[in-house]
Amino acid sequence: MNKALFLDRDGVVNIEKNYLHKIEDFELMDGIVEVCRAYAEQGYLIIIVTNQSGISRGYYTEEDFAHLSRWMVEHFKGLGITITHIYHCPHHESIDGTCDCRKPEPGMFLSAQREYELDMAASVMIGDNERDIEASLKAGVGMNILLSTEADSSKANTIIHSLRELL
Repeated sequence: MNKALFLDRDGVVNIEKNYLHKIEDFELMDGIVEVCRAYAEQGYLIIIVTNQSGISRGYYTEEDFAHLSRWMVEHFKGLGITITHIYHCPHHESIDGTCDCRKPEPGMFLSAQREYELDMAASVMIGDNERDIEASLKAGVGMNILLSTEADSSKANTIIHSLRELL
């Protein structure tokens, strides 16, 4: 069985920018490279799970998302980090109805579990929103970390204010 470091994208991997879909707008969060490297050295697969309702809303296309994702994978590879997979949910409930992949539902996590034979109890999730944590908990992820400068309570195991706290 494998273990994974699950990461939300916007607000964890990159600085939150509404409906980010252009390479030139992509900025890494402080500490994310070092966190990924540290977990990868411990044998974790790096898997991104991200809600991308901007696709359903028509702000950008699946191809725009795929283009940025390919670039991001290559960028991380250049930094010595392998991103195993990027799962995304293009839906928004008010447009598409409900789905099982949009966080707080666990669909993306469960797809990763099947595809990569993951031991969810040994895996870790870092999210910046309570819906990230809820989805992760529903999927049985053992360690949940909320990255937030504002939250004072969470269903997560721990709340951090900076990714550097994990180093």
